[in-house]
Amino acid sequence: MRIVVMGAGGVGGYFGAYLAQAGHDVAFVARGAHLDALQRDGLRLEGSRGDIVLPKVTATEDPASLGGTADVILFAVKLYDTETAGVTLMPVVGPETMVVTLQNGVDGPDRLASVLGAHTVLGGAAYVSALIAEPGVVRYTSDMSKIVFGELDGTQSERARRLADACIAAGFSAEVSGDIRATLWEKFVLLATNSALTTVLRKPAGEIYHDGELSGIAREMMEEVAGLAAAEGISIHPETVDRSLALTRSFPPGMYASMYHDLARGRRIEAESLSGLVSRLGRARGVPVPLHTMAWAAMKPWVNGG
Repeated sequence: MRIVVMGAGGVGGYFGAYLAQAGHDVAFVARGAHLDALQRDGLRLEGSRGDIVLPKVTATEDPASLGGTADVILFAVKLYDTETAGVTLMPVVGPETMVVTLQNGVDGPDRLASVLGAHTVLGGAAYVSALIAEPGVVRYTSDMSKIVFGELDGTQSERARRLADACIAAGFSAEVSGDIRATLWEKFVLLATNSALTTVLRKPAGEIYHDGELSGIAREMMEEVAGLAAAEGISIHPETVDRSLALTRSFPPGMYASMYHDLARGRRIEAESLSGLVSRLGRARGVPVPLHTMAWAAMKPWVNGG
């Protein structure tokens, strides 16, 4: 397959490295010092299950420079760049191109579909903890290694199954969801909560979820999101909150959400589309979400970095 990784950070770099190692034609779209390192030295993926070293990779800042169209685009840009990045992808998007969103949150697929068309976009959820350790080097910090994706209309397409087979053959888990919106909201229950708590408290998972009082707050925040999903007409599993809370206790003790790392480095953060989205939707639907509203208020001054 010809694959373009749009956003070669932790998530895009991780899955892109596996697919490139498996022999697919993978191009990485990046910028800044990371792009310079990719073009000069290639990509290195490091972690407890072994390293992948790709001495030479195709890397660019401008997808149009790649020429032709892609079979698959793994779309892993920050939520605040969704529409802008979608426009820059147009030169490599053809009638049969699949663009799989591997972003945080729940609103990315529809926002991207407004730019590229609903047929082109598949919703996706990435289950991996990885970050750019230094330019050209991506480090993963847990054993999670999976993507789940599916057509926005819920159909089980042959193209989605082909991609899942390619991912599994490349060395990581992949599932095709018949209700990707429910999948995204089930992940969002934990993701929005974990992002808010590790960012606002500036503390890692090991200190938050093994503290009785903080763990109780985490449960309440997860229940806020689950209640909002019901108000949005999304049918998530009734045990989503219990499962999410149990999963937090298996996190590596020093693990933070990616938003914390962005905040610590003075970069823009995605809070507006995480707790901020929960707060706005809660107000619109008449669903009380006081903890996420407070978290959003605490993070709002830092959305543009600083």
